[in-house]
Amino acid sequence: MNNRNNEYDAVVVGSGPNGLTAAIRLASKKLNVLVLEAEKTIGGGTRTKELTEAGFKHDVCSAVHPTAVSSPYFNQLDLGKYGLEWIHPPYPFAHPLNNHESVVVSRSLEETATNLGIDNKAYHKLYDRFVADWGSLSEDIFGPLRVPAYPLKMARFGLSGLPSASTLSTRLFNSPRSRALFAGCAAHSILPLDKLFTSSFGIVLGASAHAVGWPIAKGGSASITDALAKLFKSLGGNIVTNKRVADIQDIPSAKAVLFDLTPQQIQKILADKLPSSYRSKLVDYRYGPGVFKIDFALSEAVPWKDKQLLKAGTLHLGESLEEIMRSEQNAWQGRHSDTPYVLLSQPSLFDPERAPEGKHTLWAYCHVPNGSERDMSQAIEQQIERYAPGFKDTIINKHTMNTSQLEVYNSNYIGGDINGGAQMIQQLFARPVLKWDPYSIPLKGYYICSSSTPPGGGVHGMCGYHAAASVLKKEFGLY
Repeated sequence: MNNRNNEYDAVVVGSGPNGLTAAIRLASKKLNVLVLEAEKTIGGGTRTKELTEAGFKHDVCSAVHPTAVSSPYFNQLDLGKYGLEWIHPPYPFAHPLNNHESVVVSRSLEETATNLGIDNKAYHKLYDRFVADWGSLSEDIFGPLRVPAYPLKMARFGLSGLPSASTLSTRLFNSPRSRALFAGCAAHSILPLDKLFTSSFGIVLGASAHAVGWPIAKGGSASITDALAKLFKSLGGNIVTNKRVADIQDIPSAKAVLFDLTPQQIQKILADKLPSSYRSKLVDYRYGPGVFKIDFALSEAVPWKDKQLLKAGTLHLGESLEEIMRSEQNAWQGRHSDTPYVLLSQPSLFDPERAPEGKHTLWAYCHVPNGSERDMSQAIEQQIERYAPGFKDTIINKHTMNTSQLEVYNSNYIGGDINGGAQMIQQLFARPVLKWDPYSIPLKGYYICSSSTPPGGGVHGMCGYHAAASVLKKEFGLY
């Protein structure tokens, strides 16, 4: 199908997972679709590069993908046919502690709960129902504001997820180990843990560990977008790289244009063509804290005190609920932490092709104030050394990225914000504005499909999926 007055039926600006997912859904309806990418390679937050030394493959942003294997649309696509292979570490994630035994989360909810001792029943109380309902619950969690497909299950989730993570963890758990474990999960929100609804992040990520796991993509995160791109091209789609869109005139004529970009970029591109009230809301859209990231090339695996941590795909570093709370509050309020909450992953433990034989890659980052220029290398390395004495001696080389360097790498990362905007309760569904159809821009034929729309950050493609649904209905009368 092609409107004879337009060169394309649809143009998607940006080739991250959301942009490619939107393009796939549109192309599957026999539409003529073009994807424009500003950089030399596709991928957005899912690129894999040799950042430190030859032969060491690093994921430039995200390395572990629980939302990808939970994605309702990804699960409809046969991405394995296009080369995507998931690797599941023995333990989805873990939380090392100095004064207490490390907490290791396995795929078995029963085993994990048992290892929490006095909080065995509390852990079951929190997660049993959500793990059992995960298949249906994920359909609503990964959607926009709407009448839920499963209203009772979603109401139960909403009531459980509404409290702050600090309130829920102290009310539910007795052990400092359990509280630290939940805080480490909830802090993926990149929000202060005393904010309402931060519990929802801990619930979703904790439940997904038991329901579907936290896998890595074999060969690197680029394998995800490579598979999406191959599927898109098989449907007749076209991708053009090295094509930066700075003005509306840079976009070929099309009946629909979808931006896999954040509000700041969109309002600059569309400028005075937007209604002033809508444009002011895009200008006022709030971005969250940024990240400081380090990629390490190591001579050997991280020498954790607790060797079972070598079986975990993701680790959360922070000695207690209180320490993690301080770190996240500091980042939100423009301060830096000497003992930051650190997320890290060592994919080469499970995917040998990530590093030369006998050597390893390590990925780590902490949250910092938006726009921060501070080098957090020493603080991150000290946090790792705290639980793995001798770690610094294993470093062959490292590559760091502060918030401005992250934004240069990917213009969607405004001030180092990798989530496309702060995900506090006001901007969970009002992304970027409060509308029944948040994907539609009040300018005929223009839409947003990035993580600045519901359901927000993560490699799941569902922002693109729902944006494409809006395009199909409004522009082409298709469903």
